[in-house]
Amino acid sequence: MATLTVREAIYYSAQIQLPDTMTVAEKLARADDTIQEMGLTTALDTRIGGRETKGISCRQRKRLTICLEILTRPRLLFLDEPTSGLDSAASYHVMSRITGLAAREGMTIVAVVHQPLSEVFELFHGLCLLASGQTIYFGPAANAAEFFTSNGYPCPPMRNPSDHFLRTINRDFELESGERRTVSKPSAAHEVIETLVNAYKSSNTSENAKKEMHDINEMSGVMLRRNQASFLTKVLVLTRRSFVNMYRDVGYYWLRLGIYISISLCLGTIYYNFGYGYDSIRSRSSMLMFTGGLLTLMGIGGFPSFVDEMKIFRRERLNGHYGVSTFVISNWLSATPYLVLIAVLPGAVAYYLSGLKRGVDHFMYFTLVLCACTMLVEGLMMIVAAIVPDFLMGIITGAGIQGIMMLNCGFFQIPSKLPKIVWKYPMFYISFHKYALQGFYKNEFLGLVLENNPGVGDKTITGEQVISKLFETEMGHSKWVDFAVLCGMIVAYRLLFVMIIKVVDVLKPMFKGETFRCHAQCICGMQNPCTPL
Repeated sequence: MATLTVREAIYYSAQIQLPDTMTVAEKLARADDTIQEMGLTTALDTRIGGRETKGISCRQRKRLTICLEILTRPRLLFLDEPTSGLDSAASYHVMSRITGLAAREGMTIVAVVHQPLSEVFELFHGLCLLASGQTIYFGPAANAAEFFTSNGYPCPPMRNPSDHFLRTINRDFELESGERRTVSKPSAAHEVIETLVNAYKSSNTSENAKKEMHDINEMSGVMLRRNQASFLTKVLVLTRRSFVNMYRDVGYYWLRLGIYISISLCLGTIYYNFGYGYDSIRSRSSMLMFTGGLLTLMGIGGFPSFVDEMKIFRRERLNGHYGVSTFVISNWLSATPYLVLIAVLPGAVAYYLSGLKRGVDHFMYFTLVLCACTMLVEGLMMIVAAIVPDFLMGIITGAGIQGIMMLNCGFFQIPSKLPKIVWKYPMFYISFHKYALQGFYKNEFLGLVLENNPGVGDKTITGEQVISKLFETEMGHSKWVDFAVLCGMIVAYRLLFVMIIKVVDVLKPMFKGETFRCHAQCICGMQNPCTPL
């Protein structure tokens, strides 16, 4: 998270990942040890930074990422280019400390490295060289130079062995005097690769690797389960972390609060003191619709910040730090105080300037419905983020969905005039704007006596007549039933988000399983397809 400091990021991660059998002090001590191992003590109180704010350097960010993953001393750790972006000294120190940690804790580390220093290369026990999807070498790193020498490609004196290996098998930049490569006339690099591939297949190193893998497959393995913090601890820590992130990220809620207050001032001054004339009926309904619909529509403004948080959620969830239900509950708890603030302050400005019905109970209902609408928009955007991860496409999608809901809420076209197919059933009944608007109508108009249209019937008309006959509001239940429906939809949106994440987890292996098997077969260099782990 760009808003957190290095210390906060590591401390929060330690409290989430490490088990409750460790005290908080022990968890923080483990975090401090890991910080020292990765050389981040000088950047502890510096914010990580992101697309809008400057923070730690790319090299420190790389080390911080490694730091977060080695907190639990995992039995198996994958590192993708851990030395990229680091200078020679930092590369050696980082890898040497990871190597020492692996030796002490009994860890197995698989790392992808490009052009490592000779000192860094000497730290690796095993080496897998790939070229054009074929296995060039897979065995002890110390024997790789001898393998190349025995096949006619010795490493020149004073040259880094890893540089020699990569230069020998690299085909990306080879040209043959302007001639195009053909199957009948392969390039020199192609011949080298074919020679090394064939040599490796018939070597003792390949046979030893196949035998070792066969022996491992025959072993009766035991499922390793990592002890972690309890569900309650994870929820509390994630809630605190998310609350801090929302507080420091101006674009998450604070900018929205300022815009809401500005628009509420505009609403209050445009509709200042409705009065009780016949024309106040349309003014009241328009103001309530704008508040419950268009004002909450601006909740999509915090979508980019939420997308950033979703990226962190996906990475940490795939790493087994916590589950989707933990994330949903913690995000809900951390966002609620800000959403209440967004509902109360702008709502009070618009409510009392426009002259809506006086009474604390009526104002409380108004703010409760407004708060429920903002929570519903947040839940809707969570669903959109799970389906459309790109924030620009997500904003367009979320705005489009809300626009369709607003069109069918009974304001722009009364319910009896809506086409029965699709727009009345089911869109009218699944639009949360319908329940918000009808709750607002009942809260505002019931008990009012307004002037009637001159020359038409009685001189006065009751608020109940207005909303039942003119607006066709459902009068068979109270306003609190409408509010209860909104609360139920809040829960339903969160559950739908959880379901979408679960369904994606089930479907993704079905589409990628066969691809993974082919890829694994190519990397391992085995004749039989590998089984996905």
